[in-house]
Amino acid sequence: MSSFVAVVDAGSFVGAAQATGFTKAAISRHVADLEKRLEVRLLHRTTRRLSLSEEGRLFYARARELLAGIAEAESELTARHGEASGLLRITAPLTFGVLHLAPLWARFAQAHPKVSLDITLSDRMVDLVEEGYDLAVRISTLASSTLVSRTLGTTRMILCASPAYLAAHGAPGRVADLAHHAVLGYSYWPDDWQFVHEGAVERVTVRPVIRSNNGDTCRIAALAGQGITLQPDFIVGHDVRAGRLHEVLPGHAAGVIGIHAVYPSRKHLPVKVRRLVDFLAESFKDVDWSAG
Repeated sequence: MSSFVAVVDAGSFVGAAQATGFTKAAISRHVADLEKRLEVRLLHRTTRRLSLSEEGRLFYARARELLAGIAEAESELTARHGEASGLLRITAPLTFGVLHLAPLWARFAQAHPKVSLDITLSDRMVDLVEEGYDLAVRISTLASSTLVSRTLGTTRMILCASPAYLAAHGAPGRVADLAHHAVLGYSYWPDDWQFVHEGAVERVTVRPVIRSNNGDTCRIAALAGQGITLQPDFIVGHDVRAGRLHEVLPGHAAGVIGIHAVYPSRKHLPVKVRRLVDFLAESFKDVDWSAG
């Protein structure tokens, strides 16, 4: 199978022989044996041209996928026994990084003394490849991309305000009422908020009186009675339980978003990155994110 893929990738048997280290005769025999076993012609051969048959195109796509999976499995097994080393550049959201990641770094560093950590806390969505980061922790609904992710947990979104604000302005009775309230908005989320109530989706466009690129800033403004905010439970959950903030429209679900470790590629994943991803997944597997 690998010889067949090498022929297609190289465009010739000679090129495949050079790429794999086998002789041209061996490559030819491998492909012929594969066609005989499958009972189909995978390649059309002439003295001047080599092309895939319809069956060959289908098999080539699946063969590449299977070979990549084998290579990944071998890489994972090798990585388990390899030693992590080198600079590891990480980016994570500010509040989550302070509350949940900062207590972990000493333990990771102690377990991997040859790894140097460079940690940037920012709520901005960085370009991992362009800016040279090895891994990002992201709290969002991930869009389809070439990046690879592993889910570390989920966090519930909570709509909340201080008792003082609700006493002064009244509590909204329905989602549409939010359009007429002071709202504390998060810069990286849209102003079109949606909720699910009794199986139906309800939407409203809000007009923030304060907008910030940091969730903790919205939380502090909400505690000061400045308005209603929509934040993850790891930021406001402890305030809600303590009564410093009250949940607004509690029968309306604002959604659950994922907490992910994101990295550029699964192929040839460095040992240091694999170690960190496994470490975070193990550290967070039983965490109650709302505990703050």
